[in-house]
Amino acid sequence: MNGDQLAISSVYMRGGTSRALFFKVSDLPASERERDAIFCAALGTPDPYGRQLDGMGGGISSLSKIAIVGPSTRPDADVDYTFAQVPIDSAIVQYKGNCGNISSAVGPYAVDEGLVQASGDTATVRIHNTNTGKVIVSRFPLVDGRAAVQGDCVLPGIAGAGAPVRLSFLEPGGAVTGKLIPTDSRIENLELEGDWPSIEVSIVDAANPVVMLRAAAIGLTGGETPAELDADSRALMYCEAIRRAAAVKIGIATDAEDARLRVRSLPQVALLSSPSREDCHLRVRVMSTGQPHRATPLTGGMCVAAAIHLDGTVAHAMARRPTGEDVAVEHPSGILLVGAKVQEKDGRPHVCETSVYRTARRLMEGKVYVPAASVERSAA
Repeated sequence: MNGDQLAISSVYMRGGTSRALFFKVSDLPASERERDAIFCAALGTPDPYGRQLDGMGGGISSLSKIAIVGPSTRPDADVDYTFAQVPIDSAIVQYKGNCGNISSAVGPYAVDEGLVQASGDTATVRIHNTNTGKVIVSRFPLVDGRAAVQGDCVLPGIAGAGAPVRLSFLEPGGAVTGKLIPTDSRIENLELEGDWPSIEVSIVDAANPVVMLRAAAIGLTGGETPAELDADSRALMYCEAIRRAAAVKIGIATDAEDARLRVRSLPQVALLSSPSREDCHLRVRVMSTGQPHRATPLTGGMCVAAAIHLDGTVAHAMARRPTGEDVAVEHPSGILLVGAKVQEKDGRPHVCETSVYRTARRLMEGKVYVPAASVERSAA
């Protein structure tokens, strides 16, 4: 305690194009309700003004995240990692799905915190993501036994360059729903609530579930900036209606109201269009937790890349054909390069692995302070 506040050890890290507060599982209470209260208070949620000024969040979904890391509970991994998405306007914490960008900081965090022993020039950390039950292999350079920071890996959306972190998402299909194609249909007509017309979509679950559609189907070009999308209330409401209907369709929400209140981050909504660059295969604009992403969520980009290799999906129909496994996805901040290995297995499509390069950096370490009363209320 520090006066009427709790002081909890934490590390603030950037992973890819996101930031999160990192906690060791041993530094948190066992009660999930108490943990959730800590996470909300630490990030400054809920904030009716949308800025999270009373916490460490940044007022957008990519800056309102939590990572919990501890010893692995399974023999084929080095650490367990649980991801939590915290909405800005509501005191809820969502554990469905994973964040690929934050995953890139987990390996460096684990080594620097002494959770994984590493030596030499390179570290390999096998990460068990508890949200999805999947294993992610993280490889990155070391300097004097700690994760390297400086390097020449340039990441669109991040100023400067950094040391590369290679992430391999093993067997990412069905990460949330248990099936690569949750509805067994690669393309379908999705019925929406209210007065919104039905729309043709593909729903694919690889690393995270994503509902994909032609941007033109909702009156967009697909080249809109995040600021332009943010100002288009009709497009935002249309995309949210699509997300809610898809959440119910794939069984992660019981109805549209459940999707509105409880399951707010999934599925992601990907608006697809022809790329404006010759070196890209497809252009995307992704809605994440109701907001247009400034780049693209890493899991969403990987799912789109996998879908490009799946004959019969909207993504496959719209994309320039890649000559191999590598796919270049154009997004508002640049290009995301994804290696997506897709094969037929027992007559069904199977995503063996998706791989990407990110950078990560420790920004601050110490204690994060939360009002004791907010945690005590949650325990009552």
